[in-house]
Amino acid sequence: MYAVTVTFTIAPERMEGFMPLMEQNARLSLELESGCRQFDVCTDPDHPDTVFLYELYDDRTAFDAHLQATHFKEFDAAVAPMIAGKSVRCFSRVAS
Repeated sequence: MYAVTVTFTIAPERMEGFMPLMEQNARLSLELESGCRQFDVCTDPDHPDTVFLYELYDDRTAFDAHLQATHFKEFDAAVAPMIAGKSVRCFSRVAS
């Protein structure tokens, strides 16, 4: 399992336009990518400009395929001017 977390800071006046695009990207990732197992879009009422993603993929190869997917590339280009900050972290599951 390969986990990815992303924290976006969105320009306040752009959040209304960002969220539908983000929700569509999450939905299409789950529908079209066989290696995408979970894609949660979260917000914090105390920080209305922050969006947190929790994504699970079969492995790094599945995540790399996500980054090359047409729907992701279109999403990424559309939201780029809306993003004030972005942090991505990737985690591999530790076998016990």
